[in-house]
Order: sequence, then C-alpha cells, then structure tokens
Amino acid sequence: MYITENDNPRIEYLRDKTHRLTVSPGCYIMKNKSHEIIYIGKAKNLKNRVSSYFRAGQDHLPKVWKMVSNVYDYEFIVTDSEFEALVLECSLIKQYKPKYNILLKDDKGYSYIKVTNEEYPRLQAALQKEEDGARYIGPFVSSFAVKQAVTEANRVFMLPTCTRRFPQDFRKQRPCLNSHIKLCMGVCTGRISKQEYNALIEQAVEFIRSGSEDSVKRLTQEMNEAAENLEFEKAAKLRDRINAINKAAQSQKIVDERIKDMDIVAVSQNSEMACASVLMYRGGRLFDKSDHFLGEKTDSSHMLEQFLMQYYSGREKIVKEILIEESFEDMDIVEQYLTSKAGHSVKLFVPQRGSLAKLVELAKSNATEFISNKVGRTRHEVAALEELSKALGLSKPPEFIECYDISNLASSNMVAGMVVFRNGRPFKKFYKRFSIKTVQEQNDYECMKEVLRRRFENYFNKTDEGFSTMPDLILLDGGKGHVNAVEPMLREMGITCPVFGLVKDERHRTRAVATDDGEISIAKSRSAFNLATAIQDEVHRFAITYQANKHRRNAYQLELTKVRGVGDKKAAKLITTFKTKEAMKAATVEQIAATAGVNAETAQKLKDIIDEM
Repeated sequence: MYITENDNPRIEYLRDKTHRLTVSPGCYIMKNKSHEIIYIGKAKNLKNRVSSYFRAGQDHLPKVWKMVSNVYDYEFIVTDSEFEALVLECSLIKQYKPKYNILLKDDKGYSYIKVTNEEYPRLQAALQKEEDGARYIGPFVSSFAVKQAVTEANRVFMLPTCTRRFPQDFRKQRPCLNSHIKLCMGVCTGRISKQEYNALIEQAVEFIRSGSEDSVKRLTQEMNEAAENLEFEKAAKLRDRINAINKAAQSQKIVDERIKDMDIVAVSQNSEMACASVLMYRGGRLFDKSDHFLGEKTDSSHMLEQFLMQYYSGREKIVKEILIEESFEDMDIVEQYLTSKAGHSVKLFVPQRGSLAKLVELAKSNATEFISNKVGRTRHEVAALEELSKALGLSKPPEFIECYDISNLASSNMVAGMVVFRNGRPFKKFYKRFSIKTVQEQNDYECMKEVLRRRFENYFNKTDEGFSTMPDLILLDGGKGHVNAVEPMLREMGITCPVFGLVKDERHRTRAVATDDGEISIAKSRSAFNLATAIQDEVHRFAITYQANKHRRNAYQLELTKVRGVGDKKAAKLITTFKTKEAMKAATVEQIAATAGVNAETAQKLKDIIDEM
C-alpha cells in the first residue's frame, strides 16, 4: 500500500525533514497530530530508515501504512552505536507503550500446582489459590504446562486420580482399572502406608520442580543404595519409576540430552493478527509455556526481534540458549543486549534439522493454535495460509484468494467459474459464473483473459459486491501459459495482485504451482498442498457444473424453438422463469402462454414438447 498526500497531508513536510536527517544510528519517535507517540523504532542509519516510511512509491504492509498515515511529525535521538539504539528503543517502548509497536499481551492469569490438604494428598491443577490449607506450587504463566506437569507426575509416580477418599475408603471396593494397568499404585487396597505415600508425593513435587534429568539422577542414586542394602523390592520400584520418567520424557519430544535449560520462541501470524509462543525447557523437560498477542502483523523478522527484546527485558533470569525459527538482521546486537542483562553468554540459535528443529515446530504449532482459537479458525487453516505464503514468496498470508477455471464442450457452451476462499475457507457468497462472450472458438488463454478483464472492470466500476474486494492472490487452473497470458493485461489495468497457476498431473491431481517462468513444488508443504488441492478441486467442480447446466439448458431451448412462432428469446424466457425442467412440466398451458407471450395453440404445442422432455 502506497502513501499519498490524500492519506497524509504532511507527507511532503516529512520527506523534506528527512532529507536533512543524520546518517548516524539512533531512535526515531513518530507522533500524531495530538503529539502522542504512536511508534518508536531504531536504526543504524536514521536517514535511510526514516526515509523508507515517507518515500514516494514505497509499498507498505497495512499496519505500517496506517501508522505512516497518522504521522504528523517525528523526533529522533542519536546514539553512539546500534547497540545503544537497541537498548534505548526497548526502554522507550516500555515507557510510552506506543500504539503501533508490538505490545505484549498474554491474555491469561496464572495457574498453580496444588498439593491437597489430606492424609493422602493429591496432585491437582488449580487456577487460583484458596484458603484451604493446601500447598500451592507456582505461579505458572501457562495452564497448559501445569496440567501437563500434573498429568505426567501422577502417571510417573502412579498416584491416584480417582474420587475415592483415603483412608476412609480403604478396601471398600475392588481396585479400579488404573491399578490393574499400573497407572495407579492401588492406595485403595490399604497396603500403602501414609509415610511411604507422602514420600512419593514429595518425590513427585521435586520431579516437577527440578525436572526429569535431576529426578533420574537422584532416583538412580537411591536405587543403587537400595540394591547395596539388599532392598531389592525397593530398588525394583525405583527402577520402574526411572523408566517411567524416561518414557514420559520421550513422549514430550525430549529426545536429546542437549535439551537442558532452553527457551524455544516462534511467531505465528495470519491476515488479522500475530502472536508468539515461548516453550520453556528446564532440567530436560517442558516446564512452562507462554503465549502473547503481538497486535497486527508486520514483517515477521521485525516482530521476532521486538518480541525478544520486550519479553526478556522484563525477566529476571534469562537462559543461555534461545531457539528461534528464523534469523534477523540485528541478531548479534540482540544477543549482546541479552548477554549484558543476563550476566552470562546468551546465544540465539536457528536449528535447521533434527530434534531441536522439531522443538521450534512445536512452538510454532502452539502459537498457531493460540491465534486460531482467537480468530475462530483451525490451526491447520492458519498453517496452510502461512505455508502457502512462504512457498509463493508473498509478503503476508493471503486472506482473500480467487481461483478461476475455464470449462467448455468443444467450442460450445464456453464458461468460467470463479471461487473465493477467505481465510482458508470457501466463501460461496462471492462465487461467480461467467459465460464467455468475445471468444468464438476454443481458446482457454483468451477465455481466461476475458474473464479476468470483466472481473476487474466490475471492481473499478463498483457494480457488484462480489467484485468489490481486491484479492490477495489469484490462482488459475492451468500452467504458466495461463499466467503469461493474463499478467500483461492485468498490469495494464493497474492490478498488482500476484498470479499463479495450479498444475495437475496425468491423474488430474494437483502437482505444483506455476509461475510465469516455471513451477514451484509445494508437495513438501503438506498444509499448503492440501489447501491448493481443495481450491483447485472446488473451482473445477463449480465450473464444470455450470457448463453442464448450461449445456442442458441450451438443449432444452433448442427443443422449444422447434415450435413455430417460438424463437430464442421466448424459449429463454420460459427457461429463465421456470428454471427447472420439473417446474416447466408442472406449468399450465395458460402459464406457458403468459410467460412466452404466445397464443393458446402455440402454448399447447410447447406444453406437449415440455412433457416429452
């Protein structure tokens, strides 16, 4: 989106002011007409960075465009280095909380792990503390992590999760299924002493606090001591507990000894908003999770940088390793800032493969799930649009996708279908059908050009709500020949929307996405591939159904024109009015006469032909 004087009457003043700006590093402070700070940024070259906002013909993302449209003036602070500019930017954002900067919102309270106040205590997840004499561990930011930790500890230490009360319900009923399948130690049998049970509860609490790695070390030492003292039954129980911890660790994607104290950060975005998810691993296990809204989406690497600065500037302890999904320009400066704040070396790392890359995928999946719940869309829909955007090199995930297909029977009944997918779902309200008007012989390229020209003429003329939205992506059912045919015409009309083709294999299945000079394989991007296939199947179904219906309608019309005195217009009038063959058969002679504008004798002949159809 481009900034003009209509969008911001101060644009020429801002451009002129920027020409005289220094090339030193520093921070810039954008203000609106009320002199409120609306955005704060940093730059290693103030003149170059600030100029990019006001430069004529500069294409902006929607959020940036809105910010620049509201800039009345700006101030700047020169610093000695990029590092000082980064630290100053972070401090100013925390102080002023500008509208267009990323402002972290976790949208949740805190959760606790509860050890109930009973003779035989239980481990439970709790959303708040109560005055009930129970012991509370926490608070934790993530209810997900709390529930996961409680479930894991109860399973590893075979603690009861039923509603029975102990010791009141000892030996009143048979042990439940959990006891038989070794998910519960069977406290209800009365064979577990209070001292032994409470020792297990303390082990479970220590397991939650210190992590699986420390628990395994301590339990291994206890097991060896028990074996040396010839307490073989105790040693066997400790061995089983160690195996259960290791098995639980494997089920949590803890598959590598390198995963000790580490944060994994990923950002997810759709056309509406963005959020970040932080998975916190401590002592070799998933310890906590934190989700944060980032507001409207901007450039992904810029969002990641700002999130890291704001998130860790407010934390007392910072881990030594932070996994992220992509690198960004000032990564070394952010590392320097985090290192100075933490008092020890902090490394930002982008894993390319293996178990660490899978952890980044897990964080990405959590962020996607969080944002999809907020916008009422599934995680797979959000992921599909993101994958498709990356595969096609788009600046943002496409919210509004249009797809076109040509259908014909030789050179007769040539038609086209237009389907619309909004936020990854069919938006049938905006589906459109086209009868080809200017192409007389079969030529899919010329037909596609006619359809796209008519579609955007309607857009400029504002004649139809279904044509009123500029798509974020245009897909054509066909190869690069279709793309090459329509792109020059669209550019002449001023349409800059990206255009790609959808290519099928010999089995009529989606194979790749075509560009003007080749193909892009999306087979490895499963979500994007499934979305592209769904779009191509839907447009083909829609177009071929219209073509078949039109063919039948023309056949009916041809039969009706066999009656003397009935031409194409009168036959079309009948078909348009009654719509279906069944409705035409149910019509009386009088209704046929009135609709077609013929006498009773001609109407009766039409009725006879209609009944024989």
